[in-house]
Amino acid sequence: MSRLDLLLVTMVAIWGANFSLVKVALRDFPELAFNAFRLVIASAVFLVAIWWQRSGQGAGLPRMAPLARRDWARLVVLGVVGHCMYQLLFLGGVKRTSVANGSLILGTTPVVVALLTAWAGHERVPPRRWVGAAISFLGLAIVVGQKVDWSTSGHLGDALMMASTVCWATYSVASVPILRTHSPLVVTGYSIAIGALLYTLVAMPVLVGVEWTTISPLSWLLMTASAVFALAFAYLIWYTSVQRAGSTRTAAWSNVTPVIAILIAAVWLGEPIALNHVIGSAAIFTGLFITRRA
Repeated sequence: MSRLDLLLVTMVAIWGANFSLVKVALRDFPELAFNAFRLVIASAVFLVAIWWQRSGQGAGLPRMAPLARRDWARLVVLGVVGHCMYQLLFLGGVKRTSVANGSLILGTTPVVVALLTAWAGHERVPPRRWVGAAISFLGLAIVVGQKVDWSTSGHLGDALMMASTVCWATYSVASVPILRTHSPLVVTGYSIAIGALLYTLVAMPVLVGVEWTTISPLSWLLMTASAVFALAFAYLIWYTSVQRAGSTRTAAWSNVTPVIAILIAAVWLGEPIALNHVIGSAAIFTGLFITRRA
């Protein structure tokens, strides 16, 4: 296993733990306020890191190339689509559909990324990688399929989740050209800062009405941890992998997140693990192995 794979394992472990973390924190936090604070804190972490490197404090680190006007235009698009719109649609979908439906829809991310990548001409997607994505999605369907709601009551939530998946896939694929000339730190940092600004403006009516004294210190701590690790650190790993391994191989790892989430929820929240979780997880890892080999 390469160093990049180890980083990706760390990323999905963080995102898997983040499900339980967010579930606990949202007992106190309103959803929009929670996400607004997360984005602002993650942006601050990135901007400080960028300033530290640009000021010459990061001895031994590669020199940052200046950003052209075209680069800023791309960063604005990434910030709007990948951070502001994605977060708004994702939260709206989570509120209006079941966890099983949401997980299954998000499981289409590798396929959507592969389609967009092939359409954009960034990389050729070999047949074995399509097979790996299909097996991985089948495994996810086994994990959550028993709880999927096929009624019409959650169609709006399902549509919002699908839209958020398209936003995340677009965000991943659209970043490829700018990552050829700029570091993942710069691309992630500036795009998340732009998205955070827009998201906070949208969430401002909610932020004004929040009773901050009712939020426990534990929830503040969990929100901060989610911002630093699930957004800042994990997003940096994602963009680093997109730059070095391509969008489709990186996206294949996204289906591992529900497996980690189930394991951590079993330990932290006492949620049971069933046989379908074990079988589905095995299929997910099989699909990931095929994708990596391809």
